[in-house]
Amino acid sequence: MASTEAFQALAARAAEKFGDAIVETTERLGELTLVLHREQLLRACRILRDDKDFGFEQLIDVCGVDYSAFGEESAQGPKPGPRYAAVYHLLSLRHNRRLRLKVFLDDEMPMVESVVGIWNSANWFEREAFDLFGIVFEGHPDLRRILTDYGFIGHPFRKDFPVSGHVEMRYDPEKQRVVYQPVSIEPRVLVPRVIRDKGFARG
Repeated sequence: MASTEAFQALAARAAEKFGDAIVETTERLGELTLVLHREQLLRACRILRDDKDFGFEQLIDVCGVDYSAFGEESAQGPKPGPRYAAVYHLLSLRHNRRLRLKVFLDDEMPMVESVVGIWNSANWFEREAFDLFGIVFEGHPDLRRILTDYGFIGHPFRKDFPVSGHVEMRYDPEKQRVVYQPVSIEPRVLVPRVIRDKGFARG
């Protein structure tokens, strides 16, 4: 685990290079997170990969986050601000350290530029976030669903997505093919809802 001094030096270097592109810098549970303006993501990522002081040559994960219900049990109510975020986890083998990037996205059309041209490993990760959260990665070379069926309607990891889904499929012997139709079961919750402590690290 990197020391606080190492995180402070990394954060200071990032502030020097990126300036007002950084919205927020946090250190929690031994990890440093930079929240960036969406429009500055690609520029920051190229610098983080190519600048020898950073050396984040490896992207180990891209994931989506839906904050729609986060904090709604608290006295302050739900979390204010954008509903969706894209989160990037970077690794520097040269310096043996990790970094998390986060960009918040529009509620109605969550969209951000693809980083596949910087780290090719982002290809499948971005497809997964598109499939499950509906985040559109502009410039992705092949942005198709990766886990759900091509005819699937909706995005399963959105917190407003029903447990039973919107449609069901069955084989129609008359048409001799698989057909889709609205779900015919009553929606129900089969597992208890897990409410985490506010201090738990997010995204």
